Amino acid sequence: MPVIDVPDPQFMQDEEIAVFRDAVGKFFDQHAPEQRVEKWREDGMVERAFWEEAGQAGLLGMTVPEEYGGHGGDFRHDLVLLEQQAEKGVDGFASSLHNVIILPYVVRHGTEEQKKKWLPKLVTGELISAIAMTEPGAGSDLQSITTTATKEGNGYRLNGAKTFISSGQLANFIIVVAKTDPTQGAKGISLMCLETDGADGFRRGKKLDKIGQDAADTSELFFDDVFIPAENVLGGVEGRGFYQLMGELPQERLSIAIGSMITIEKALDATVEYVKQRKAFGQTIWDFQNTQFVLADLKARATAAKVFINDCTDKVLKGELDVTTASIAKYWLTELQGEVVDKCLQFYGGWGYINEYPIARMFRDSRISRIYGGSNEIMKMLIARSM
Repeated sequence: MPVIDVPDPQFMQDEEIAVFRDAVGKFFDQHAPEQRVEKWREDGMVERAFWEEAGQAGLLGMTVPEEYGGHGGDFRHDLVLLEQQAEKGVDGFASSLHNVIILPYVVRHGTEEQKKKWLPKLVTGELISAIAMTEPGAGSDLQSITTTATKEGNGYRLNGAKTFISSGQLANFIIVVAKTDPTQGAKGISLMCLETDGADGFRRGKKLDKIGQDAADTSELFFDDVFIPAENVLGGVEGRGFYQLMGELPQERLSIAIGSMITIEKALDATVEYVKQRKAFGQTIWDFQNTQFVLADLKARATAAKVFINDCTDKVLKGELDVTTASIAKYWLTELQGEVVDKCLQFYGGWGYINEYPIARMFRDSRISRIYGGSNEIMKMLIARSM
């Protein structure tokens, strides 16, 4: 029995969702066995072939309308994929980035021509997506970016550098945040869509060596006079980029919070099983009152977090998730994730520091959640503005 025994909310109890969950689990069992995932960790990235396999299995673009080659699903399908991916230990596959964060930009903000051009290829895995926001000198403060897209003829010349870009080595469809009018502040920012194959002046930098998330490809990108056709400005009109970004960030931040909740549950389940078997001083680790009290406290707070996350997911499905609630979810769940994983690792003693134990990988992989998607300091600023 799982430690967090909150029942599935009503919206997740449809038979179709259960069938989909079973299909996703079988796909990962067949296509992402431990040996293959370990190879991804060694290589620092997932190979392109797996993306194509996922596309063929219908695991990309699940919420994209059928008229654009998608599957016409909703956020529940994305949630099932996140859960199954975590349960099966499929590290590095940036399905949340591709499905939950980037494709909605095209679906909600793209022109009809852009949707017809890019969405079918994003659904099959022919195009793997990334979004390039962060720069060496600009992170959460997007208005301080220095990447520019300067008008030239029937398009733009893109110049600048980006860093910490997830799927940076693999992606061949990149949404680049750039200034089309540096004098206009937020109103001068546009989202430029770049298909990288054959793009002169586009260069991938090194794959960054991270503390954790070994199988996840995170890279530097460089743009030196890269030509972007005018029709590749997302939405067809420049100057809307900042508002497009702000409109999609709540769902991105909730997806991070959901990932944190999944890790919290995995850590608690694994740790309770471990402490009930491991012995010290003639009794199991579980028999010590300190163990029971610490884990009871973590269960209580994680249960409350699970109920909150389910409510946030319900709001997404109804189109009601607001910036403040998403910021609370991202802040609270990622902080709780760090605390839960750290305290759980402590019960393992020296074995918790050994990478062959899943808790060690969870410890390393969890640290970034308080930084990306907007640091937790930014989340607190956003929450404070609502008071």
